[in-house]
Amino acid sequence: MTPLAATAEPRGVSLPVAVFNVIRKDLLIEWRGRARINATLFFAVMTLLLFSFAVGPDTTILARNASGYLWLAIMLASVLSLGESFRIENENGALEGLRLIPVDPRAIFLGKAIANFLVLFGLGVLLIPVAIALYGAKLDAGVGWALLVLLLGCGAISAPGTLYAAIANQARARDVLLPLLLFPILVPALVGAVKATQLVLQGDPMGQLSAWITLLVAFNVIYWFLCLVLFGRVVEE
Repeated sequence: MTPLAATAEPRGVSLPVAVFNVIRKDLLIEWRGRARINATLFFAVMTLLLFSFAVGPDTTILARNASGYLWLAIMLASVLSLGESFRIENENGALEGLRLIPVDPRAIFLGKAIANFLVLFGLGVLLIPVAIALYGAKLDAGVGWALLVLLLGCGAISAPGTLYAAIANQARARDVLLPLLLFPILVPALVGAVKATQLVLQGDPMGQLSAWITLLVAFNVIYWFLCLVLFGRVVEE
């Protein structure tokens, strides 16, 4: 039985139950293997270190650009994480089996997108202290605002990332195709996350943080809805 087919539920099972089963399956695979998590964490930490070495010992520049380095590390590492999210399903022919088993495509999308979000959010929680230590930054606005921006930023990556990972996994050059599809879409979210994180780290004397958070919320609402609607078409192709 394929990993995705194992989550199939009889007709009539509610959408939340099916979503929970997909999330549980994906996180259980991650916990047992840990290969994707370890590789993603190692890559992200090395990216932060490379930025630190490239800039040099100038602590002023490092602290000023810490938010950009942090989100670039998360975005680049997300390609590894998202690309692997459909690899097992693709290898076992589970996507082809979706035409035969009664699993709502919305449940598959929500389950896998939420699981990807949890992995990225956990990665971000681990990277924030590393970035603060490397770049000499400070959480001027507090931990709560930092976690809120991290939550919205990781959500903005997870929804389109899950959709495009499903598309890319049907192509031979999926490792190249995924970033080409995903990165242009993420530009507004990345700018908003970097600016909001910068205000969290360095202070917000002009009261601009709420505007950037509103941008991230709007991006999440739009793309989670669009990807939820379009995912069924991707699965049926």
